[in-house]
Amino acid sequence: MNWTGKYFTLEEMTASPTARRLGIDNTPTPDAVIALHNLVKEVLDPLREAWGAPIVVTSGYRCPKLNSCVGGVRMSQHCLGQAADIRTLSDRPSDNRKLRDLLIEIALPFDQLIDEFGCDWLHISYREGRNRKERITAYRKNHRTLYVQGFKD
Repeated sequence: MNWTGKYFTLEEMTASPTARRLGIDNTPTPDAVIALHNLVKEVLDPLREAWGAPIVVTSGYRCPKLNSCVGGVRMSQHCLGQAADIRTLSDRPSDNRKLRDLLIEIALPFDQLIDEFGCDWLHISYREGRNRKERITAYRKNHRTLYVQGFKD
């Protein structure tokens, strides 16, 4: 497949310091490359355009072994190339929240948008043709990560 992302590269969408450190091959499957391309084309590039500044991808595709090593959920959309964790350049929760709100305001398609721990970062996923538009908040309680529907600002 010919990668055509305007602001995001395939390398950026698959980079992982953890994979490098542990010697894990994080090469995506052909289907995952297509899904990553769709995520970038339908969500990340338009969001970057509207935001007017770079957006940092902290985690995109994760092979199952890498996903397990970083504590990802077993059926993570990261493993399918359908998800990315993102943040603003400032990495301030207030700016990440503005980015989250912009994504909703401009009505970009998404499957899940997860506000992770007070907008420390955002998890965004996209599935071709069947997006649930779920808005979720992740928080910690008693050393466990819990998820609730909706945003809890």
